[in-house]
Amino acid sequence: MAESRAGVARGRGSHPLDNWLIGLALAGIALTSYLTLIAWFGEHAAYCGADSECDLVQQSRWSTLLGVPIALWGFLTYALLARLLWRLRTRPSTWRAVLTVTSIGAAVSWYLTSVSVFAIEAVCAYCLASFGLMNALLVLVLVRRPAHMPEHAWANSLPIPAGSAAVIVLGLFLHFSGLFDPAAGPEKPYLKALAIHLRDSGSHFYGAYWCPACQEQKVLFEASAHRLPYVECTPEGRNGVRNFACVKNDIKDFPTWIIDGRRRTGVVPVAGLARMSGFEWSADGASNK
Repeated sequence: MAESRAGVARGRGSHPLDNWLIGLALAGIALTSYLTLIAWFGEHAAYCGADSECDLVQQSRWSTLLGVPIALWGFLTYALLARLLWRLRTRPSTWRAVLTVTSIGAAVSWYLTSVSVFAIEAVCAYCLASFGLMNALLVLVLVRRPAHMPEHAWANSLPIPAGSAAVIVLGLFLHFSGLFDPAAGPEKPYLKALAIHLRDSGSHFYGAYWCPACQEQKVLFEASAHRLPYVECTPEGRNGVRNFACVKNDIKDFPTWIIDGRRRTGVVPVAGLARMSGFEWSADGASNK
């Protein structure tokens, strides 16, 4: 008798759409795995050359979240969905969790696609592919609702997924606005202009990835830190062979700045770097002394 009841429960949990849902989740895993590897190794995706629209999107400040590629977060979302969808085949009670994860994924996908179109003004085919996969998953999950289970009535099922998606998207918006971390927000014109001036004037900022003071120096430039003329002196690790440029210039302490032939060790305030490099700023922009 117990086996018969279990068979009935499994029958109620199965659905013709299950294989399609799992297939879409696996496609998402494959896509985001590829994009994550591309981001980690600093390569260009296939058919996305340097300065292409796809490259602009992949290199934008929206392409990373909390220090890791946004593609990795997508991979984790698709992987979690695949796991939940596999359970849904025999456990209809899993449907609400599936709907919640899918709703969050679709909402984030809409947010990032909107950023791509309206803020970056570029479109990435790989991002659009993920956008299509996630939204197709959402539609099919809604169709897949176990209507025979009263707890999965629309009035009971929609508030949590919709609310969770709204909270996550709001958090992303605030994060990329620079509220929590200025480095994730938009660039400030003054810091951007100074960083570009330092780079273009031949200045060099020698440091090491494990050096706290070097990270402190970068933080001073917030979202423009990636524009600094930074030279990594220990690319092979703290005890590895040093960068030839660092050896040639006798760099022993980090950070070390060399500006117009003058050497300055330690964290240098933004105003000090502007003075040393002959940088001036006005409402109309920057100029050299």
